[in-house]
Amino acid sequence: MLAMLSALANPHRLRIIAVLASGGRNYVSQLARDIGISRPLLHLHLQKLESAGLVTSRLELSQDGKALNYFEVNSFSVELTPTSIAEAVKSLTINLEK
Repeated sequence: MLAMLSALANPHRLRIIAVLASGGRNYVSQLARDIGISRPLLHLHLQKLESAGLVTSRLELSQDGKALNYFEVNSFSVELTPTSIAEAVKSLTINLEK
């Protein structure tokens, strides 16, 4: 849950999720154009989303032989309750009581 919340705490990443959710899977260059950010910046955000399990990537060859990295949003749900937060806190590795 913490990785998901961290990944979703950025406006660019929220926009990426929104574009993929409404338009389906898309390759990096087109996604960068749709969102209006550079491909290197997009890659950084996609890596964070992928490591949190929110998106999946698949490398495919186009008909003209170009390698295209397609991304699609995974189905997910985040329920924030006092109990779910208490469970997530158990996984923290930083001792905040100093």
